[in-house]
Amino acid sequence: MVPVPRQPARVAAARPAVVIMGAAVGPGGVPSAALAERVAAAREWGEAQPVPPLYVPTGAVGRHRPAESAVMARLLREAGIPPERILQEPTGTDTLSSVRACIALLRDHPGALRVATHRYHLPRTLLLFRLAGRPAGAVPPPGAPPTASAARWYWRLREVPALPYDAALMAWARLRG
Repeated sequence: MVPVPRQPARVAAARPAVVIMGAAVGPGGVPSAALAERVAAAREWGEAQPVPPLYVPTGAVGRHRPAESAVMARLLREAGIPPERILQEPTGTDTLSSVRACIALLRDHPGALRVATHRYHLPRTLLLFRLAGRPAGAVPPPGAPPTASAARWYWRLREVPALPYDAALMAWARLRG
């Protein structure tokens, strides 16, 4: 009788991590529309994954308490996400510091990295993760397709100087080690 070779054991897929970029918190800890939309987009994407993701809300205390990360974590828990699948990053005060803090926090995380933020913010955020040496993909962004509203143009135009500025800072930090 010829022995049948054993099939290698299937390796379990690593849990992806979804970084949810911060947005404003209003008085009394009320989430801004942008913050709530980012959390909802991350949660919707996560629910469709074969391996439930680790959610990483990021953002420090802004104008109002509590920290953006704490408000997002609360929204995730209220939506039924178990607390052990939420890892807060409460120190990031802007996009660059949030990305750098998440890179450090997820240094040993073996899974894929995804980012949940708005369409106008994705290019800069993804570039910063990639410049830091951690390739990242996007969660489908929240909200309606882009329109020509004044508010949307404000946020889009704000990214024009921010992207090269933050990219240069990240590249410089990486060169210094």
